[in-house]
Amino acid sequence: MSVQRGVMIPSRDGTRLACDVYLPDQPGRYPALLSYSHYGKDLQRITGKRSPLSPLIGNGGLEAGDSEFFVSRGYVHVIADARGSGDSQGEYCYQGPREQEDGYDIIEWMAEQSWCDGNCGMLGMSYFAVMQYMVAAQQPPHLKAIVPYEALTDRYRQSVYHGGLLNEGFWHQWWGHVSVDGMRPLSYDYLPQLEIERRVTALMQTPEVQHSPYLHIQLKYPNKNPLLFGWMLEPFDGPFYWERSPYRMLDRIRIPTFLVTRWTSWAVHLAGAFQAYEGINAPKKLLVMETESRLGPLRPWTDHHDLILRWYDHWLKGIDTGIMDEPPIQLLIKGSGEYRFENEWPLARTNWTKVYLAGNGSLSLTRPEDSGESAFANDPDLPPGQLPPAVTFQTEPFATDVEVTGPVALNFSATLDQSDATWVVTLRDVAPDGSSRTLTKGWLRASQRELDLEKSRPYQPWQKHTAKEELAPGQSYPYAMEIREVSNQFRKGHCIALDIRGQDSTAEDPIWVHTCNPIATRHVIQFGGGFDSFLLLPFIPGKGETA
Repeated sequence: MSVQRGVMIPSRDGTRLACDVYLPDQPGRYPALLSYSHYGKDLQRITGKRSPLSPLIGNGGLEAGDSEFFVSRGYVHVIADARGSGDSQGEYCYQGPREQEDGYDIIEWMAEQSWCDGNCGMLGMSYFAVMQYMVAAQQPPHLKAIVPYEALTDRYRQSVYHGGLLNEGFWHQWWGHVSVDGMRPLSYDYLPQLEIERRVTALMQTPEVQHSPYLHIQLKYPNKNPLLFGWMLEPFDGPFYWERSPYRMLDRIRIPTFLVTRWTSWAVHLAGAFQAYEGINAPKKLLVMETESRLGPLRPWTDHHDLILRWYDHWLKGIDTGIMDEPPIQLLIKGSGEYRFENEWPLARTNWTKVYLAGNGSLSLTRPEDSGESAFANDPDLPPGQLPPAVTFQTEPFATDVEVTGPVALNFSATLDQSDATWVVTLRDVAPDGSSRTLTKGWLRASQRELDLEKSRPYQPWQKHTAKEELAPGQSYPYAMEIREVSNQFRKGHCIALDIRGQDSTAEDPIWVHTCNPIATRHVIQFGGGFDSFLLLPFIPGKGETA
């Protein structure tokens, strides 16, 4: 292939956007794929060596895809820097409206070039993939199909505040790995200066900031980590996040969409794939798989390029690859290691089952008649690398193989001896030898438990996250928590375990660590009797069984 480096593309407001263009070595007109982000086009070259995601070396942004793979198969690959990043002009706006409009302009510029046949798609994972949604929602005429691979759709719930808990660990390290040389904090475009000062002063007095020198520094020096500064000033959902949330735009995506995610992406991209599959009204497919590393694909990213090629050969070249003859959903069933095609989500044959929290740390199909409780206290000064205090509820070993595939919800009642707290829950597959695999997680700030009843479903609670409720210490409150989607076959002799904590730690995950309750708090889980505390699980009947 040949490469044109440092090509400048004019946007509608005159800002010039930098890109590299990778071309087949034979002259002609080809379909073109755009990879578009702020990670820096110069870093996206495939070196032949791939390694797990590492915050230490900063390889997380190597996500544009393998140019040689697609160019050698008759595509042009354009890798572009978002405005204000890399070699592009302008002010960086973190996936804001101007960056979305720029995507439209780049696509239409590509279509006009002598090397393009007028058929365009997009390529890339994570940030690159989120931009695919938002560019497609701009409806550029020459964008014919997309493949959002690992792409969140709700900037508040799936990225910045999980259940109202600030996703501090990710933003702690991420800003240092992007190709942006300075940025004006986004809050300055949404709030007057006096309101910013008022919010900073109030945050400085909160237990969370007084407990964390790191958070104190971010507030005192807004340009140190301008995104985190803005997230802290905007603790509730609203326009600040909506402009950067593809789920608000899904009804404007009218082109074929191939959604790909992994089961272990519960902290960022997993829920978005299901939300997009439900919300997009166009030809669509969904693949949920797993990767070698629990932190995601190796970098530079080259995973599933063969399937993406089948998709684009079909939609951009008109080749019958058979990909649209297959059922729309393909799932990896963990535990069995088998892939299976499905026609809908959740699965129509799901046997929704309440599994009740019960005495002696058990999970039971029978609702306990007598009331009981389990308690723990969080440890705000937990040393790094240690598991936090928890209470665990576990089923008896299964007599046969049992499959759980679908959304999961936890309903429970609890008291606290403080006015607020944070809940972190984990679902595990426990083997007969006591070893276990984490299957999925959920989070909820106690004071943000209020549900949006119109959007909530029994198997998927939806919190409003628009205000905090002052909880009375010692009073019992009901909670409904979303737990991220799961698919797992529990082998004979295995158990389901539910861990309920007040915090998370680097012992479980070095990246997805939240700003949790900074005050030692007694959490009392109530069940049985008048307390309807249960997991709602999506059991899938085996062959020959009925739902």
